[in-house]
Amino acid sequence: MSLAPKSQYSKLKAGTQNESRSDLVVALSLFQWEVPIPEVTTKSERRAVTIRDVAKESGFASATVSIVLNKAPLSRYIPETTKKRVERAAKKLGYRPNVFARTLRNQRTQTVGVMVFDMTDPYCIPILRGIETTLYEASFLPILTDVHNERSRFERYLGMLLDRRVEALILVANWLFVDVDVLGDLEKSNVPTAMIGRELKAGSVSSVTVDNEFGAYAAIEHLYALGHRQIAFIRGPRHITDTAPRWKGVRSFAAANRLEIDPELVVDLPESSDPLSSFDAGFALTTELIRKGSPFTALMAFDDMTAFGAVRALHKAGIRVPEQCSVIGFDDISHSSFLTPSLTTVRQPMPEMGQMAVNIVADNINALQQQGKISAIHRKLVPQLITRESTGKANSQ
Repeated sequence: MSLAPKSQYSKLKAGTQNESRSDLVVALSLFQWEVPIPEVTTKSERRAVTIRDVAKESGFASATVSIVLNKAPLSRYIPETTKKRVERAAKKLGYRPNVFARTLRNQRTQTVGVMVFDMTDPYCIPILRGIETTLYEASFLPILTDVHNERSRFERYLGMLLDRRVEALILVANWLFVDVDVLGDLEKSNVPTAMIGRELKAGSVSSVTVDNEFGAYAAIEHLYALGHRQIAFIRGPRHITDTAPRWKGVRSFAAANRLEIDPELVVDLPESSDPLSSFDAGFALTTELIRKGSPFTALMAFDDMTAFGAVRALHKAGIRVPEQCSVIGFDDISHSSFLTPSLTTVRQPMPEMGQMAVNIVADNINALQQQGKISAIHRKLVPQLITRESTGKANSQ
């Protein structure tokens, strides 16, 4: 802070003691307060760094800078030294390309819509990891939506994603996915689409599924090899698409090996909109099987959550796993290896399913650009039996 010139200050000091208050105020106005005022940049004054700014900083023409930063085909004719100077200048200034302008120019958004039918389903998490990792490697941005198993929410999110010109769609259809008709809007929009966990029989929607029949066959084969002949079964809800092929695998093995299936030991999970409800249902159904009194030395559950509930019911009834009853699940969700005893199960290759779905839509994006059409691609992956502590030999029980 600097004060007024000394001559002005002296004039003030020489004044009489009887100067009025108003005179003092006037005198004080003679002081020149030099308080530094910070520069304020308003929103209207802020602007993004442009190609012209980078051109000025680097010393090259705007056209050259544009070719380098947009990695245009002509960039192969530009010397490396020039490219590095342009890139250094862009980095120094904090230049970022205008994605919206680029989208308008080349009709590419580099985005993929990912629709999950229920984010709370443990089945979905490793699939999403596979999707995200593969999209990242391919320089695509995922736009994730959780449908909450609601048809209206699914339709609204689908419309919003299509309005944003996503280049592809990936649908993670959990075991509650039943009757959502996606074909109409997708066929009209001509957007490459892959569905994980469900295969649609018509149209251009691709799919990635697991061989449920093979997995169930492997599960009961494992129990049979351990000497189990009295086996209880908790099947999936009847409307679930995975239920029929898994039961077919069981019946195929039983027929081939003359294994008798006791109807008293076969129960079905109830209909539910909550994928986590199978734990409570598994507990209740196993309790009911125990109450009936029909002996069984092994139990095959529809999925891992059902198996967790079965183990809890057996423990509560004083039946040791696997010493008195073996239990096997299906899916191999993350908690399966954490339980005591750890759960023997059939592993669905969930991260690989997500990865394959991305590869399918990426191929169809390229086909759409080059040929103007897409085609349905269907992949069925083989599950793997994972043997842990919850199954053991029947003769030790």
